[in-house]
Formats: sequence, C-alpha cells, structure tokens
Amino acid sequence: MTATAPRRCDWAPAADALYMAYHDEEWGVPVHDRARLFEMLTLEGAQAGLSWATILHKRAGYWRAFAGFDVAAVARFTDRDIDRLLADPSIVRNRLKVTSTMSNARAIEALEAEGVRLNDCLWSLAGGAPVTNHWRRMADIPAETEVSRAMSEGLKRRGFRFVGPTVCYAFMQATGMVNDHVTTCFRYREVGGG
Repeated sequence: MTATAPRRCDWAPAADALYMAYHDEEWGVPVHDRARLFEMLTLEGAQAGLSWATILHKRAGYWRAFAGFDVAAVARFTDRDIDRLLADPSIVRNRLKVTSTMSNARAIEALEAEGVRLNDCLWSLAGGAPVTNHWRRMADIPAETEVSRAMSEGLKRRGFRFVGPTVCYAFMQATGMVNDHVTTCFRYREVGGG
C-alpha cells in the first residue's frame, strides 16, 4: 500500500527536495530570530527579478558569504568584501544587491542603537501578529498589499534598500507574518489556518 502525498501549494514542486523542504518546514512559520530575519530580508531582496529556486539553491552560499548573517560582521564589510562577493558564484553577483545587504546591516545597527529591536520593528510594521489568509488558489494571492507597501515605506525611511512592496510581501510570507498557504495545503492548518 502506498501513502498518498500530502497536498501542497502549487509552487512547491515535488521534484525539488530542497524546495519542498522549504515549503514544508519554513515558509509561513513565524520568525523572531534576528539573524534569520536579516537572512530573509537579504534573500527576498536578492530574488528580485529572479526565481525563488535560484535563491534557494544559493542559500548555503549566502550563509558563507555573509558571515552567517551576523549583522555586526556584515555591517563592517568593506570594498574588498564587495570585490570578494562579486567574484563568488555561490551568490547572486549583482553589485546593488550585494551592497544593499551591507547597508541593511548598517540600518539594523542604527535601528538598534535607537533601542528598537529588528524583530519589534518588522513585526510592528506588519501589524504585530500573524495574519491567516484564506486563499483557495495560488492565483488569488497578491504580490503586494497595503501592509507590505507600508512596511516598504517604513524600512526605506530607516535606510533599508531592496525592500519594495513586493519584496516586503514575500518577506512577510516567508517569515510567517502572513499565512499564505492555500487552504487545501496540509501546511495551512499547521501554521495557524483554521
């Protein structure tokens, strides 16, 4: 007797084990860890104009290249680090995306110097608590929302880069600020749908 595979969101291809594991274990789960929030801001910004599969398969490279997403370490990166990163095929070698990661680390440090934790800032901009949507089809899920537009504006005012409304909405989905698993997906209920 063979077990039936659980139903998933259409974007998680069964043929790609890494993609499926990301969908099944991470996407939509609330995140409050500073390094993980910084990682997802970086990866979602890096995805702009590319596929998530490209970024997901370069994720380990990003961890190595950006010091495990240690904010203080990345904030100290210099022009030599930019040259090193632009020669590293394990990440997306786009100067604007690379330098935005460094400037975002500096923006996080500036935020925290004011006594505001990154987690508190991001979750506040997202409304303070996870939101569960009730999408039946992937085609129903928006690319951006009023909340992601407000988050984008708030982050840009604080000096963050590569944080447009679409990037912010993808970030919100990835970090569980919104549960956008379709209602037929087995993860929908597991991450708070009901």
